[in-house]
Amino acid sequence: MSRESGEIVAVLPKSPELGRYAAAALVFGTSASVLVVEIVALRLLAPYLGLTLETSTLVIGVALAAIAMGCWLGGRVADMVPPRRVLGPLLAVSGVAVAATPFAVRAAGVFQNGLPLMIVSTLAIMVPGTLLAAVTPMVTKLRLTSLNETGTVVGRLSAIGTTGAIVGTVVTGFVLISRVPVSGIMIGLGVLLVIAAALVEWRVRGWRSAVAPAVLVVVSGSAVAVAPGGCDVETIYHCAVVLSDPDRASGRVLMLDSAPHSYVDLDDPTYLHFDYAKAVGSVIDTEYPEGQPLRVYHIGGGGLTLPRYLERMRPGTSSLVSEIDPGVVKIDTEQLKLKMDNGIEVRVEDARLGLGRLADDSRDLVLGDAFGGVSVPWHLTTLETVREVDRVLTADGIYVINLLDYGPLGFARAEVATLAEVFDHVALATEIDTLTHGEKAGGNLVVIASDAPLDVPSIASRLVERGAEWKVITGAELAAWTGDASVLTDDYAPVDQLLTPYTRR
Repeated sequence: MSRESGEIVAVLPKSPELGRYAAAALVFGTSASVLVVEIVALRLLAPYLGLTLETSTLVIGVALAAIAMGCWLGGRVADMVPPRRVLGPLLAVSGVAVAATPFAVRAAGVFQNGLPLMIVSTLAIMVPGTLLAAVTPMVTKLRLTSLNETGTVVGRLSAIGTTGAIVGTVVTGFVLISRVPVSGIMIGLGVLLVIAAALVEWRVRGWRSAVAPAVLVVVSGSAVAVAPGGCDVETIYHCAVVLSDPDRASGRVLMLDSAPHSYVDLDDPTYLHFDYAKAVGSVIDTEYPEGQPLRVYHIGGGGLTLPRYLERMRPGTSSLVSEIDPGVVKIDTEQLKLKMDNGIEVRVEDARLGLGRLADDSRDLVLGDAFGGVSVPWHLTTLETVREVDRVLTADGIYVINLLDYGPLGFARAEVATLAEVFDHVALATEIDTLTHGEKAGGNLVVIASDAPLDVPSIASRLVERGAEWKVITGAELAAWTGDASVLTDDYAPVDQLLTPYTRR
């Protein structure tokens, strides 16, 4: 302690092992890493919990809790032990935890009981988040040499950490997610953190201490190379697998994040396997003259079962498909033998934007079959979207949308109410059990809407002919089933809350 100009100045011990630029790099990198983990965790959990507001709230809340805990614990530990000796192990353990996250989450996601997934996902965010957040208070203490510069050092490192978080968010959201599979992002980040740990250990303790992190990188890389990934293709949105149907040699099932999304018969595109596809096919076959070519817009593509069906059943049909995932389109062409030279055009885009670019009265039929995780993305369900659909349809055009809901069916009722706000005629096709209001009832519901009258009895008969135990309701019966459900709008669309826990299992 010394006295300068009448003031008492406390001089803190210097830490030559950590220079200004190294300190800035550590704080910047670890803060960016926390945000990368947070954003990627949303993508990893979406297939099992849904890409919902509740999922986002959960992930953000856990990440903030991890940051708070890390800052507190990091400060405490920095006062108890020399911080420079803790930084390397913190980075190494964080790297291992980050790299293991995609494998751990997907392993836990196979259990029907959601508890293992909740535990694993919480730890996957908390462990690396807490350890990485602990770096900033430790680096701060290492950089403090005088109480007179406390404000400058703390303010500078806080600003650097915030800048790192911003860069991590922007780069992940705008660059990494669109170009690198989520497991690749996490594994790559984990490797970088372990490499950083090796550099810190080499600087602080010498090259012998850096051997352990270096070996860890090699071992982890080898394990990743031989570990089963569980995916045929990991797209920017999904872990995709194409399965063969043991009962039908040419049948293929497109699985996205362990959920069946499309069934394609490579030899017979007219074969419709899933009941919801049979319902859509029955509407088309009933409402339009046999063989008549149609102008169709598809909201969501998946395996493109229905565009193939229309191309074969109605030669000359033009099908424009908006599919947001380029990886799924690649699977369609490379593994599911899709040919885009027979009236099928696929655009990689968000369907809401694609819909807005279509001309008025330009489509005879609009088919909605888009899912984000296990639910229809909320912005494709609202009154504003439905009005856009009505705009692009001809006067007697039809909108058919595939929904998924369980239990009280709050979302399905709200979507029916929303469609009824725009179209003069609305019908609902679903399994008979789904209409019994049983707590465990639910599944796919296909809603049909048009300004022209619908031939509901013929649609129902066609469904029976296809072997689907479904019922079609309309008029007063549908109005009673819908009840006082709210109309969904861009300003009020609580789709995530209307979906029941059964949907997000």
